[in-house]
Amino acid sequence: MRLLPFGQKLQNHALNNRMNEEFRKFFPDVQHQPIIRDLKTKRYWINDNLLKVPVGDKYVNIAKTIIEIIDAYVEAKRLAFDEFIAYISSLAKISEDNTEKAIRFIKQQLQTNVDARVFEIVSYAILKAHYADAVIYWGWNPEQLNKENLMLYKTGRTNANDGGIDFVMKPLGRFFQVTETLDFRKYFLDIDKIQRYPITFVIKTEMDEKKIYEQLRTNAQAVYGIKKIVDRYIASIEEVINIQKLMNIFVEQIKRSKIKEIMEEIVVQSRVEFNY
Repeated sequence: MRLLPFGQKLQNHALNNRMNEEFRKFFPDVQHQPIIRDLKTKRYWINDNLLKVPVGDKYVNIAKTIIEIIDAYVEAKRLAFDEFIAYISSLAKISEDNTEKAIRFIKQQLQTNVDARVFEIVSYAILKAHYADAVIYWGWNPEQLNKENLMLYKTGRTNANDGGIDFVMKPLGRFFQVTETLDFRKYFLDIDKIQRYPITFVIKTEMDEKKIYEQLRTNAQAVYGIKKIVDRYIASIEEVINIQKLMNIFVEQIKRSKIKEIMEEIVVQSRVEFNY
């Protein structure tokens, strides 16, 4: 799997735990698990007992056919990603006067049904450009202040176990988490991971900002029953950024002639994310 395109950074836990647990969830009565490990060699193997299909009075191992299907799928994904990279690379070269294609592309990527990884990358590129214009003055005494632009850093890949921190802002130290769920348990878990440090959620939803807070609070209140506990969690949410707010920010960046900068950042982050 690691030799396949985009597979170099696959993590072991995705193989030795998550897949087997997911399989057990849907097939609790099956005695075999999909992935087994040779304790001597420390290598992982696909359990081919699950690949033997009854045909008439005998069993046929469909492993080779499955591999052919996977190879065809990988090739299709590779070609699609080649086209994706080529397209956004071409958009990065367009003149500032021809913005319609870029706007259309960004709108397509800021949809509820778009790939989560692409949504995170596009969100990061927009927010990075947005915050870069803000200046902060700080120092150890009033007479010697440092002037510094806000800088947003992408702290990991979309599938990394990084404690719920996707972006970090310097020098303010703001934390950002990108999510596509409105399940309050996920939000509160991320807040607990960083011990209720203030965190901004970038949410792949078109729901109104006020309604997001209302839904989180109402559902949490129904489970916890104690308003003070819910208030402490909600107070840890520094800001929520939904799709509409992202689009508004992007439109503002168009006025500041930052389309080329945003597109180039999307190209860079896409190559990093997909090991391209």
